[in-house]
Amino acid sequence: MIRLLLLLSIPLYILDQWSKLWIVKHFELHVTEQEVIPGIFWLHHTANTGVAFGMFNGTEYANYAFGAISLTALTFIIWMYKKGAFPGTLSRTAVALLISGIFGNLTDRLLHGYVVDFLRFDFGFRPFNPWPSFNVADSCVVVAALCLAIASFTETTPTKKPKA
Repeated sequence: MIRLLLLLSIPLYILDQWSKLWIVKHFELHVTEQEVIPGIFWLHHTANTGVAFGMFNGTEYANYAFGAISLTALTFIIWMYKKGAFPGTLSRTAVALLISGIFGNLTDRLLHGYVVDFLRFDFGFRPFNPWPSFNVADSCVVVAALCLAIASFTETTPTKKPKA
């Protein structure tokens, strides 16, 4: 696990934090926007105190609640890892991605009081038009969820042999 943390989690965490700090420095919150791919992709700076798709954004104690949920999730993931719940490479990679994503957004909540979202896409289909803004940490969490779903069908947990 240490190897995955060094090779995957830490670089992705650094990329996430660097990109967010760059956005905070160069884009005024909820004002400045830069079109990167015409009609499809924009950079902008938005605040999210909620969770995925902006749910619960702006509610009074959302930032504290989701910060606590992040710490609880990290504790649970580490406990499950120690129990051997992630036996294969794909599930261990997912754990490394989750750790990076959770720490990235938790750091935002502590530093800024909200999660910095800055990637906005519009693929022209409903119900998400435009697609909700997100960041590198969010991408890590989504890819981790996909990896865990695939791993649940492809990896088997080793069984302990009964003592004779």
